[in-house]
Amino acid sequence: MKLTVVGGGSTYTPELVDGFARLRDTLPITELVLVDPAADRLELVGGLARRIFARQGHPGTVTVTGDLAAGAAGADAVLLQLRVGGQAARQRDETWPLECGCVGQETTGAGGLAKALRTVPVVLDIAERVRRAAPDAWIIDFTNPVGIVTRALLGAGHRAVGLCNVAIGFQRKFAALLGTDPAEVHLDHVGLNHLTWERAVRLGGPDGPDVLPRLLAEHGGAIAADLRLPRPLLDRLGVVPSYYLRYFYAHDEVVAEQRTGPSRAEEVARMERELLAMYGDPALDEKPELLARRGGAFYSEAAVGLAAALLGGGGPRVQVVNTYNRGTLPFLPDDAVIETQAAVDGSGAVPLAVPALEPLYAGLVARVTAYEELALDAALRGGRDRVFRALLAHPLVGQYAYAETLTDLLLAHNREHLAWA
Repeated sequence: MKLTVVGGGSTYTPELVDGFARLRDTLPITELVLVDPAADRLELVGGLARRIFARQGHPGTVTVTGDLAAGAAGADAVLLQLRVGGQAARQRDETWPLECGCVGQETTGAGGLAKALRTVPVVLDIAERVRRAAPDAWIIDFTNPVGIVTRALLGAGHRAVGLCNVAIGFQRKFAALLGTDPAEVHLDHVGLNHLTWERAVRLGGPDGPDVLPRLLAEHGGAIAADLRLPRPLLDRLGVVPSYYLRYFYAHDEVVAEQRTGPSRAEEVARMERELLAMYGDPALDEKPELLARRGGAFYSEAAVGLAAALLGGGGPRVQVVNTYNRGTLPFLPDDAVIETQAAVDGSGAVPLAVPALEPLYAGLVARVTAYEELALDAALRGGRDRVFRALLAHPLVGQYAYAETLTDLLLAHNREHLAWA
């Protein structure tokens, strides 16, 4: 089995490689190819990947290349983990929206739109080249904004499923709080990528008893602290929102923090420098502890499970993924991309039925879905007016004066990445 990682020079990659090595019985990779145009980073990451495989006795080979066609040729699955513009673009995404008093964040709001505009054309170009090199390969997208990027891939006819680590992170946390095996924890996880809620936590499977009330009663303070939201809010909602909901539920508080403290991009850039220095140490043969603070925890386990199900290993699997709505949320178009539990096998991902989404959540999901449709249109066709319309539709922007100013700022900071600008 050949698996290719595009963006293989990412500091995330050793997390992925560690999972491939530990879970080789689930996903028996014989060849892992890391593809990245940044040759210096790729050599560092590739060297560590080989040492991780060797330490854990994995028989597969690890190769690195800057040639996408060669790297993808004959692949069974291709994972995409790109950051177009690098950390410098992320830093800008997190700062210029603050000029209008709007949240600066790399996957939502104005910054998220900028990332989508930069990313979608690049991903679609990569996917077309992958299709020529490996026509039957599955594309697993971890590239943000995952919902918009996955919708672009599916709309272009690619065999693609989107993946995020938020759900598996909650699953692992809740399992630890409950003192049980993560495999016993089933989440009623529903919404859009980076806009989801855990409405139930069931033990033993999707029909098991709901222990979310117990979790909130016994551990609500710790859960709220992790989300940086007030405990009374969780008690009133009776659900656990994704930590990305803080940008909506505590918008002004977040903006005030962002205006005074270092950006997440600055913190990540510093960690990346430290990680790359570590990766260059020939004695290092495991993922360093610092990587857990970089983000992407449990990404490898989610990716292994998804790839194994798509490639026919171990039969069908129920997993939280990003895929077409297909009537699951009846107030959304069928071709909207939602994030929810799905049955995954060699034919793809089919969302499981979910209880009706309450108006408090459905209203926000509908608005952000409308924004994502407009954002994708802007990414595919360009044009200042399309950018403006997407910003006007976003709940974190919404006012025409802000949308006008943010459109100008977005274009000024991203012109080098936008062929039409």
